[in-house]
Amino acid sequence: MMKKQNVRTLALIICTFTYLLMGAAIFDAVESENENKYRNALFESERLIQRRFNISDVDLKILEAIAFKELPYKGGNQWKFAGAFYYATTVMTTIGYGHSTPSTSWGKTFTMVYAFLGIPLGLVMFQAIGDRLNHFSSYIIRKVKKMFECKDAVATETDLVIVVTALATIMTAGGAAAFSYYEKWTYFDSIYYCFITLTTIGFGDMVALQQDSALDSKPEYVFFALIFILFGLAVVAASLNLMVLRLVTLNTEDEKRDEAAALKAAKDTVHLEGDIITGPQHGLLESSYNTEKRGSGTESTTSSFCSCDCDPARLITRPATAADDPDKVASDCFARKLFKTSRVRMLRKKSRIELSDTRTTIWSESPKLRRFSE
Repeated sequence: MMKKQNVRTLALIICTFTYLLMGAAIFDAVESENENKYRNALFESERLIQRRFNISDVDLKILEAIAFKELPYKGGNQWKFAGAFYYATTVMTTIGYGHSTPSTSWGKTFTMVYAFLGIPLGLVMFQAIGDRLNHFSSYIIRKVKKMFECKDAVATETDLVIVVTALATIMTAGGAAAFSYYEKWTYFDSIYYCFITLTTIGFGDMVALQQDSALDSKPEYVFFALIFILFGLAVVAASLNLMVLRLVTLNTEDEKRDEAAALKAAKDTVHLEGDIITGPQHGLLESSYNTEKRGSGTESTTSSFCSCDCDPARLITRPATAADDPDKVASDCFARKLFKTSRVRMLRKKSRIELSDTRTTIWSESPKLRRFSE
């Protein structure tokens, strides 16, 4: 069983690295050419601007740094309460867009401490919400099955996966529509943003609440974005947990089958307990007498017989029942009776030896008897 587990673990490692290699090859083929075109076009635009406005390389780098650092402030003040709450949410949920980062030593220190304590808290919260969501989904599934009078009115893991995945899909589609409206993104880009956010990948190439001072002027949009992230993460976490649980269940089922096979092998093995051997019923020769007398009573699957070398023709075996005592079962064995007879003979022999020793002692201690013998 341990060998099978090692092989399964090695297979998972190989599959993971194979998946990584496959992803790298596909991303290289899909994005590499477009990256070269975009970079060449960007450099051409820089040279055109430099020639038109007579800008030096040093001034161009300064302008680029200013434009890059100005981007986060287009959404408003990032470190006011609304912006700070949004930042804390991205830290605790491990999304980490990177749209705004602390610049002071105290801010960086507190970010590390806050993440160290907040990430486990967030994981526990999302797991608890996902668990309640799964229980609620199970309740709804059972009610629906009873309503349609299904034969099996039980919510299976497959049913839960379908329901929770459908709920996550609906949330993603609805959230994408809202972000497309507020951010003026295409619907496909909004779907992409929702997926990257709810899976906590958080590239940061597209970040909500970063346009038109949304953090300061659109409180309803800020509230929607935060609720979407928190509740959406719980739903997606529930869906992913069910999928992972299904894979783990398959692994556990294999282990249970191995354990059942080991128990069956142990059950079919002959056991020695003192002078009683217990073995499988099908492995013993039963007497015709006991076969006829067995009747229809409940019997165990094992039989007992004496472990000594007795005459097979006189060996009597019968299935052991739950009420049988081992000594009582063994009393039917001819060898057990022979053992008792031998025990009695041994005790008698011991008595004769003791009697002989007593006579010798009396003889040696009697003066008349000694003189007579001399």
